[in-house]
Amino acid sequence: MRNPLQEQLLKAGLVKKAKVAQVVREQNKQRHGKAPVAPDVEQAAAQRLLAERAERDRQLSAERNAQARANEQRAQIRQIVESHKVKRAGEIAYRFTDGDRIASVLVDASLRAQLAGGTLVIVRHGQGYELLPRAAADKVYARDAAMIVLDHGRAASASDPADDDDYYRRFQVPDDLIW
Repeated sequence: MRNPLQEQLLKAGLVKKAKVAQVVREQNKQRHGKAPVAPDVEQAAAQRLLAERAERDRQLSAERNAQARANEQRAQIRQIVESHKVKRAGEIAYRFTDGDRIASVLVDASLRAQLAGGTLVIVRHGQGYELLPRAAADKVYARDAAMIVLDHGRAASASDPADDDDYYRRFQVPDDLIW
């Protein structure tokens, strides 16, 4: 049974029979739920909210992972320092700079010579400082270079004295210079 309005439009010749049949089919599809349902505003907002939550969760997870890696590296450094630290003994105060302040550790003559030669390195440990051999200091340097306070071995390799000699050769010094 057709809609009375559709029948009147057909009799008047305003629509064709095929068009009426197409409209009837579309209405049946909508009634029986076979037509694709257009997403409404609420569903779009809910999907957007879920996507935002997922992104925020990913960011929080990445931050937690980074914090866990940093804590793990600090624990590794602490373990390296505890297992490889050199026992300090002596009465000679070896002074060095830590940032903008001057600190000192008590060493004997052999430790002082090793520090100056670069075979020992001073590392920040807790509230104080410890002496480490070169091999252990390289492990600490690989994990966090900021923990190394004094390293004459690495500083010597950074500024080569041959470079200084080349620089000063440009300047002529008179042979008859009297001091």
